[in-house]
Amino acid sequence: MPSPTEITVSQFSRLIGLPNAPSIIDVRTDKDFAEDPRAIPGACRRDYRSAPQWASDFGARPVIVVCQGGQKLSQGTAAWMRNLDVDAQTLEGGFAAWRAAGFPLVKLDKLPARDDAGHTVWVTRARPKIDRIACPWLIRRFIDPRAVFLFVAPSEVLAVAERFNATPFDVEGVFWSHRDEGCTFDAMIEEFDLKTGPLLRLARIVRGADTARLDLEPEAAGLLAASLGYSRMFKDDLVQLEHGMSLYDAFYRWCRDASEETHNWPSPKPAA
Repeated sequence: MPSPTEITVSQFSRLIGLPNAPSIIDVRTDKDFAEDPRAIPGACRRDYRSAPQWASDFGARPVIVVCQGGQKLSQGTAAWMRNLDVDAQTLEGGFAAWRAAGFPLVKLDKLPARDDAGHTVWVTRARPKIDRIACPWLIRRFIDPRAVFLFVAPSEVLAVAERFNATPFDVEGVFWSHRDEGCTFDAMIEEFDLKTGPLLRLARIVRGADTARLDLEPEAAGLLAASLGYSRMFKDDLVQLEHGMSLYDAFYRWCRDASEETHNWPSPKPAA
């Protein structure tokens, strides 16, 4: 049984990708990271040696600290954070236990460089509908919770990308875009190796809604209707994104936990 300041990999796996997920801090050494340069979804790397300097940056929500084996580096870092009033736990068995359990690990070789504040910065066309909300949701929930998204005029996406060191997505002629019959959301799941059952099902729903193939999944029509409704409700793209995050949270939880559940309202029969 884990101690009160530890969480098991099975418990932790149920929190990944949720809006209330804890912040995840990877404090593996450079040597350990070089041996497997992947990360638990949503994790950010920090140097354990400077924990007293950055620990207070994570005080807004609970924190899970991960090192290679769940021992001295993560436990020492978490203890420092608790001294600074941060609700910090460690992952029992660390990165090695997570990997051994077969839970998803994000490939980081395609991840854009971070800015001076530690964010990845992305740019796409203004007035998003489906893919341009789905991709930010995937990035913030599984790749970089602090990612910044710039919505600009379609003609200016590439110029803004160059001038502001942002990564363009969901426009023609860039790496993060539609490929064959897949949409940009599909490309991100493939490149980051997030091919879990729930995310692959969500990808089919997104693809159906985004490419006018509503036959791919019955739920695609609902996602299309909600997305177009949101685009009419909100003039501010960032406000629309914040509301859209909740929409995709709901679709993801349905894919993960509720797709077999049915609902009916049978009228009670009168007593004999």
